[in-house]
Amino acid sequence: MSRRHTTEEEQVLFRKTVASGATIAAAQRRSANRLAAKLDLHGLTEAMAHRALASFLEAAAGRGVRRVLVVTGRSGVLKMQVPRWLAEAGFQRLVAKIEPAERRHGGEGALYVQLRKQS
Repeated sequence: MSRRHTTEEEQVLFRKTVASGATIAAAQRRSANRLAAKLDLHGLTEAMAHRALASFLEAAAGRGVRRVLVVTGRSGVLKMQVPRWLAEAGFQRLVAKIEPAERRHGGEGALYVQLRKQS
């Protein structure tokens, strides 16, 4: 069985097809990770922050948002409490994943919250 050699035109077309597929996949990943909303809890009491977080996440999930930024501040009660709240049963139906924010989004004083797909 002999193999047919590909033409230069076929090779170029193949490279373009592979490159565009990779580009589309990368764009889809970026889109899924795009921040759609931000909540800044600075200056709120613990009770006010808990209510604000609950209503913010409910509203975001209701709009189909998948990733949000929650700013807690670099120190204090909210920095400690917010991750605990997000792990509670009431929030777990909304929250899929929690990650520390990149420096440009607040670093140690903020969290990315990935929301579950709502049916």
